[in-house]
Amino acid sequence: MADTLTCDVAVIGAGTAGLAAERAARRNGASTLLIDPSFNGTTCANVGCMPSKLLIAAATEAHRIARAELFGIKVGDVTIDGPAVMRRVRAERDRFAAHTRDALDKRDPAKAVRARARFIGPDRLQLDDGRTIQARAIIIATGSSPLVPPPFAALGDRLLTSDNVWDLPDLPRRLAVVGSGSIGVELAQAMARLGVEVTLFDRGHSLIKLRCPKVRATLQAIIERDMAVHGGVAVLPERTAGGVRIRWNGDSSGEAEFDMVLAALGRPPNLDGLDLDRAGLELDDHGVPCHDRRTMRCGDSAVFLAGDVAADLPLLHEASHDGAIAGRNAAAFPAPIRTPRHVPFSITFTDPPVATIGDPETKGAVTGTADYGDQGRARVEGRNEGTLTLYAAAPDGRLIGADLVAPGGEHLAHMLAWAIERRLTGSEMLELPFYHPTLEEGLKQALRTICKATPIDLPVDQDSGTPPGA
Repeated sequence: MADTLTCDVAVIGAGTAGLAAERAARRNGASTLLIDPSFNGTTCANVGCMPSKLLIAAATEAHRIARAELFGIKVGDVTIDGPAVMRRVRAERDRFAAHTRDALDKRDPAKAVRARARFIGPDRLQLDDGRTIQARAIIIATGSSPLVPPPFAALGDRLLTSDNVWDLPDLPRRLAVVGSGSIGVELAQAMARLGVEVTLFDRGHSLIKLRCPKVRATLQAIIERDMAVHGGVAVLPERTAGGVRIRWNGDSSGEAEFDMVLAALGRPPNLDGLDLDRAGLELDDHGVPCHDRRTMRCGDSAVFLAGDVAADLPLLHEASHDGAIAGRNAAAFPAPIRTPRHVPFSITFTDPPVATIGDPETKGAVTGTADYGDQGRARVEGRNEGTLTLYAAAPDGRLIGADLVAPGGEHLAHMLAWAIERRLTGSEMLELPFYHPTLEEGLKQALRTICKATPIDLPVDQDSGTPPGA
């Protein structure tokens, strides 16, 4: 008879969410088993956050050098060495990934199960090595994978995804990017600024699904300087002898030849092969188990979700928080501990960065917008482009959200996310010190508009002598 392993909490998946979940369960007194077929590290280190930022860093440097003449600095002929760019991306990526694997290798081997698991009951798993696991609670943290529809899969080695683009030996000459979410727009702009001829396609009309029309228009203009953009179109890829032919139709129509296609069509959760029907879970219209984000528990079951597999907010900080919540609740099962969630918060690392924060759908919300086209510090640095919109709840002007594409956007976004989480008002923000000259001063224009739109007095401006445009 095959061996049966027992534990309080079994965690399927050893990525960011799974590691956080196992750690939280163990720290709350539960015996745990962590199950993964490879223990190869996290999505972030291997194919996500870190390699993408390495490519973006190379693109940022190339773009900075190309604009040096703005500051009176003349640079001779500049050559982008594609193979060298990609070698550094891989070398640094492998370094980050090795750190995560080293941490996994130090785990107690008795608690790390190298296998694939599937449900054979609400609290029981079958492993592909013949063993079974009996657990009091089970956490699913199996992550996500790139969506590759059949027409794209047929492209073979001419197809790139966010998983394999890092393995390119050289930069392509012509690249079609299909999908204008965060991954698609980030990689499209980076490739374009590294000398690749890029065309971006999407069925929709809103890059990164930005909510504010002003911010959306600003981003569109910035991206269109680097590449051709075709929104509102359906695409049909076809492999040819020399590469890929893309035909598109919709708001525009045409066809063009490319060396490769990057499919950035989303990353659905990895749920295939888990036999969720054997766990008795209620699924939503997309086949994802219904769950409560405050506990990460699936209905009244002993099963929890964590990370990208939950299909809520596929971001590393959310995955880590998911894992901590799921692990603690799995250890405490069946007594749920409801945890308030952080303000929704995402950043796209374009240049300038894009950020979406909070939920502006509150009835009676007021807005304030800041234009970075003539903002003092941004102009000094030659980065004077961008738009920022703040949302506030009436009547007190409490900040509830923001959309922005602006220089220093990742730092502005953190400041705004913290302010929203602390329930600050526009007036309270203006009462805080703003150093001169900084990019943060650009917030004041939007904050003043919010104060004027709500029945509260503008605070005494601590630096009312700031020069116009600062």
